[in-house]
Amino acid sequence: MASLISQYGMIISGAILLIAYIFIATEKVQKSVVALIGASLTMLLGLLPFHGHYDSVNNTYVKSVFDYVEFGVIFLLIGMMIIVHIAAKSGVFKWMAIKLLKYTKGHPKLVLFVLAAFTAIASAFLDNVTTVVLMMPVTFIVAKEFDTDPVPFLITEVLASNIGGTATLIGDPPNIIIGAKAGLSFMDFLVELTDVVTVIFIVCTCILIFMFRKGLTATREKMEHVANLDNSKTITDKKLMLRSMITLGLVILGFVTHDITHIDAYVFAVAGASFLLLFENPKEIYKDVEWLTIFFFVGLFIIIGGFEANGGISFLADKLLQLTQGSLTAATMLILWGSGILSGIVDNIPYTATMAPLIAQVQHTLPYTGNGHHPLWWALSLGACLGGNLTIIGAAANVIVAETATTKGYPISFFRFMKYGALVTFISLVISSAYLYFKYLH
Repeated sequence: MASLISQYGMIISGAILLIAYIFIATEKVQKSVVALIGASLTMLLGLLPFHGHYDSVNNTYVKSVFDYVEFGVIFLLIGMMIIVHIAAKSGVFKWMAIKLLKYTKGHPKLVLFVLAAFTAIASAFLDNVTTVVLMMPVTFIVAKEFDTDPVPFLITEVLASNIGGTATLIGDPPNIIIGAKAGLSFMDFLVELTDVVTVIFIVCTCILIFMFRKGLTATREKMEHVANLDNSKTITDKKLMLRSMITLGLVILGFVTHDITHIDAYVFAVAGASFLLLFENPKEIYKDVEWLTIFFFVGLFIIIGGFEANGGISFLADKLLQLTQGSLTAATMLILWGSGILSGIVDNIPYTATMAPLIAQVQHTLPYTGNGHHPLWWALSLGACLGGNLTIIGAAANVIVAETATTKGYPISFFRFMKYGALVTFISLVISSAYLYFKYLH
């Protein structure tokens, strides 16, 4: 068996990765189960060693299976899930959304823009799924008050969520993977991507408002009613609200000050979650952690680790260099547009987890001498995160909104979503291309 793995390890590990991708894309089996089965096969076949050791012949350290699992990503996700879930119990996020609505004086187009802006900003600091779950009840209330179809509001919000989540390290899972692999901090993402993400959001939201304009009308009575929604009882627990918001603020401050403290983001996230759990029933809180997502990540890291350890990533890196003929501009644009299209078809988490080690190798062959971090990382981030808007299965938030809308009697078909999602994705990638070219490649 050892000689077989030594000779055909890359092919076997590549086959496991490809088959896992197919099952994840078709959703015939729950994706965390697919990832764990693939990880089990990777370990059972000996594609990854159980214990790390020093190879004196090649003068290198051979990583163990645990060295390939990005535990910083795992703990950051768990910590933020706990903090956000506890904070949401107080009603604070719903209170914020209604408070913003009151400033619009009930004008439907302005309401839509404000809801989209709130969703985008919230998604930069909370995960996208949590943000849309918090926004949907408010959206249905607003649509009911306007006596209009909530689908335009829901589509705009979920697209804004994926755009806003692109701006920060914790906004979208692909960025967490990229940050861990490239050594990028919360502030690195905020400084490099906030400007372009803001432009993309404003342009795309204005276009969506124009496209939905016929349904964004209301009588003066309805506008006044929305402007005067009762928000006095939205906060159900003021002590919890204060405690969770102060903790969340301190955790984000910890992310921002990473360059000074040199403490990783996951440490602050776990510390904040641990503090809030002192005042809660941990069993109840742990039930609401998205453990399926966590196990999906663990299994996926092991599968991709097997592929990397057996030379698969190096092989793909060589092919990418051949295809782009060593051109940094060509490689950047290929990764941006390729990521944008593929992330709309397959889950952007396994895609990013596969591409991150590939870029880690390629960036040394395509040296970048300008200021700032290597543009290939930003191409991957922008492509993988913004590409989630392409189709209804492109991101977990899209699926949750579509499923919830259907149960409420407002089905969103694959092609209805794509009509808007494809346009937004195309515009986003065009703006991203111009940004990357003029800032890093020109």
